[in-house]
Amino acid sequence: MNDDTRKNLVDVLQAGEEIQNFVRGMDFKAYQASPVTQRAVERDFEIIGEALNRIKSKDDELLGKISEHHRIIGFRNILIHGYDVVDEAIVWQAVTKHLPNLISEIKLILNV
Repeated sequence: MNDDTRKNLVDVLQAGEEIQNFVRGMDFKAYQASPVTQRAVERDFEIIGEALNRIKSKDDELLGKISEHHRIIGFRNILIHGYDVVDEAIVWQAVTKHLPNLISEIKLILNV
């Protein structure tokens, strides 16, 4: 794995862990009531998607070890280009159902 790919994986891991910290102790209702948290979470998902997109252009084989990487990159595009139609429930589902698995996969790849 080259240094750029490693850096991008670390960016994914850091952004994912930040999201978990932002929402710690929150339920969906609290998340909905906090526009600041929503913006922070969405920004970190944008970083995650962009970092995976950069890996895709350099190491498509490694990207294959990350389940649903196509959906994650697509989610990033929706957050950036469709910011006015972002569904809070979908973002919350990504946080609670999909992010823990992504973080585990990245840790496994990075051996941390």
